[in-house]
Amino acid sequence: MKIEHIAMYVNDLESARDFFVKYFGAKSNNCYHNLKTDFRSYFLSFDERTRLEIMNKPQMIDIAKDINRTGYAHIAFSLGSAEKVDQLTAKLKSDGYEVISEPRITGDGYYESCIIDLEGNQIELTL
Repeated sequence: MKIEHIAMYVNDLESARDFFVKYFGAKSNNCYHNLKTDFRSYFLSFDERTRLEIMNKPQMIDIAKDINRTGYAHIAFSLGSAEKVDQLTAKLKSDGYEVISEPRITGDGYYESCIIDLEGNQIELTL
């Protein structure tokens, strides 16, 4: 068994797609648009097995995304090396994204940093 994909609603579908393409090398399909419901989505592929569906529809509720809450907490991207974690963290920071934890070795032995994306979602960058 495997997780087929993870999905999240976003306010700005095109900006969210551009973010994941620019910083994480995602490949995007063409936008799906249900004309009856005005639901729109993209599937973003990061390798041959990992996909993220970003979605949008009218009248969504945008609630606060507090870091310490129940539910899904973050998406983690494995970049392959500490140097790549450092580089992407620095690039995101210089492009104006909030870094909530600088690159470091955590208590459980991971090398990681955490940023907040354009819609307030936490993203972990790790080896």
